[in-house]
Amino acid sequence: MSLEATFSPTDQIHQVIEARHPDPFSFLGLHADEENGGWILRVFAPETSGVDVVFDGSGDRFSLFQVDDAGFYESKFESPERPSGYQLQSFYGPHADPLVRDPFAFGLLLGEQDLHYFGEGTHRKLWEVMGAHPCSFGETEGVRFAVWAPNAQRVSVIGDFNGWDGRLHPMRNRHGVWEIFVPHASVGCHYKFEIVGAHGNLFAKSDPFAFFSQHGSATASLVAETGTYEWQDGDWMRQREKTDLYHAPMSVYEVHLGSWKRKFEEENRFLSYLELADELVEYVKKMGFTHIELMPVAEFPFDGSWGYQVCGYFAPTSRFGTPDEFRTFVDRCHQHGIGVIVDWVPAHFPKDAHGLAQFDGTALYEHADPRQGEHRDWGTLIFNYGRNEVRNFLISNALYWLEEFHIDGLRVDAVASMLYLDYSREDGDWVPNEHGGRENLDAIEFLKQLNQACYETHPGILMMAEESTAYPGVSRPVASGGLGFGFKWNMGWMNDSLSYMSNEPIHRKYHHGKATFSMIYAYHESYVLVLSHDEVVHGKGSIVQKMPGDRWQQMANVRMFYAWMFAHPGKKLLFQGLEFGQSEEWNHAHSIPWHLLEHKEHNGIQRLVQDLNALYTSQPALYALDHEPGGFEWIDHNDAKHSLFTFIRRSQDGQTIVIAVNATPVPREGYALGVPEAGFYEEIFNSDSEIYGGSNLGSAGGVDSQPHSAHERENSIMVTIPPLATVFYRLGQR
Repeated sequence: MSLEATFSPTDQIHQVIEARHPDPFSFLGLHADEENGGWILRVFAPETSGVDVVFDGSGDRFSLFQVDDAGFYESKFESPERPSGYQLQSFYGPHADPLVRDPFAFGLLLGEQDLHYFGEGTHRKLWEVMGAHPCSFGETEGVRFAVWAPNAQRVSVIGDFNGWDGRLHPMRNRHGVWEIFVPHASVGCHYKFEIVGAHGNLFAKSDPFAFFSQHGSATASLVAETGTYEWQDGDWMRQREKTDLYHAPMSVYEVHLGSWKRKFEEENRFLSYLELADELVEYVKKMGFTHIELMPVAEFPFDGSWGYQVCGYFAPTSRFGTPDEFRTFVDRCHQHGIGVIVDWVPAHFPKDAHGLAQFDGTALYEHADPRQGEHRDWGTLIFNYGRNEVRNFLISNALYWLEEFHIDGLRVDAVASMLYLDYSREDGDWVPNEHGGRENLDAIEFLKQLNQACYETHPGILMMAEESTAYPGVSRPVASGGLGFGFKWNMGWMNDSLSYMSNEPIHRKYHHGKATFSMIYAYHESYVLVLSHDEVVHGKGSIVQKMPGDRWQQMANVRMFYAWMFAHPGKKLLFQGLEFGQSEEWNHAHSIPWHLLEHKEHNGIQRLVQDLNALYTSQPALYALDHEPGGFEWIDHNDAKHSLFTFIRRSQDGQTIVIAVNATPVPREGYALGVPEAGFYEEIFNSDSEIYGGSNLGSAGGVDSQPHSAHERENSIMVTIPPLATVFYRLGQR
């Protein structure tokens, strides 16, 4: 093989040097000389003093001819056959880099089928195609990069491996998806995509499909190892597929990982995923919750957004550790019988320069029209759900968390803002749909596709909507005309109940209907009763602070209210700190106030929640028919004068529990309570027990019914209903 000089068109050389060549893979690397025969090798290596090529097989080494001082090298080789492969070595005076493969020697990376499915919005494992993937071609190891930027003029991958120089690794454009294999990149490398936008502006973006990222003001993506974690939760996953969540207990502990507990003595640092796998899991198991719900863990730059302004949809935040350490946390939860739900945010995304906004210099993920594409209240952008690739990005992301992290459910944030085009907008500041209506038809179709995809591919998971309007069928199957969610947060119950509880007991009789109204619509949806983080922020005060009266009455009201909540139809959710009566509203920058447990009143509330969870999960009457009318029956919902509420919970096997709620500080002694049938009614729970901080009034463990009518029932029990208390009586035998 011989080497000789040759000279390509100067304009193309300058295009490469200036990083504006329209198709660098057609010019750089080894190509046949169609006119004169042989092979031409072109290499751009700026700031070098020379470049050698070493051919595979023969081991022949040649120094390439430098044809431009900017570092452009070109040589011709006479050979009847294309060389099987080669490596390059760059020189900087007396110093030399190691031999490396030429990234422009590799052919097409992504399959045409992958690109087709992405274009039509149906690629369910898009994360296996896009982003950064460590891989090898033959014996050559490196990283394959791919990113969607259809309107960009150029996209280059920049990072540790090339000095963040966008001239060195311009990518190949495949129907708007840009790809390249970088041979010497590896796990742990920092990278971004340098983009020349549709209008010629130059900027850098983090990878929308990054599996690991920096957080805060540092915004690089990191190449991460994938597919190597060895799960130990096989028993949980097999059982999950068989579980009927509608007829099972579900008591959820909502957690903000950055503030559940911090190491104050170590500069107030976060706990790591591994520390949380020990401490949080142990605590949740001790408290008896069935699930943990994590406020968003996908990477976000600003701590004060609590995770709801996501920039890295495929990356668990690195605040607490690596992706595999997050897997360890989930795995540990499962091994201890605890499900993991993650808050997921497809309603909007922030405008941060490194994120999705104007990703290729155009409104790519968002709408161009701010009347459709911007949330005025939140200063964020709205996804364009009508675009196939955007829907595919989001649906595959949901499936990614379920598949790659064994997440048991997604709580979809801000669904109401997605459903309505005029959400929080003035007249004239929104665009009606094609029928002239206010419903966002593209978002509605997206949600249906999302739920169908998740339930089809992962039986036993749950999809839950935070939706605050009366939109019909949120938790009904798509085939029945619904959105396809499994559950819906009951925001109406939460607002009405907290409003009722905030009244002085003497005035509650005038607001009695607020406390009973939830049962009018209780079976319209499959509800979760929620006391979430939203109720203890932004000046709303803590749950304790919402309660009237002196300190004893405030705490009694909390105990009564929590027990009432656990007796009411619907699954349950409590935010961290509520389980021990946090006195002040939540602050994301500090631990919840664990020191309060030194006080008997707070310790009592924690014990109450622990006992409520134990009772709830062990008594089918309290959960089995949550979403069916046969599971609930009023005894008396009209006693506004005394602010008394009495009702029955039942299971399908006939278990019966009678509940009495006294929302005043006046004890009701010798109260005749009508019961569904004769028998012994054991007092199995009393929120006024002294172990919780109460006055210890009650019915001495239980009472036999008498054939005396009350509440239009043939039998009754004579009980003492304590002040500001909820009491459970189970029908059974002495």
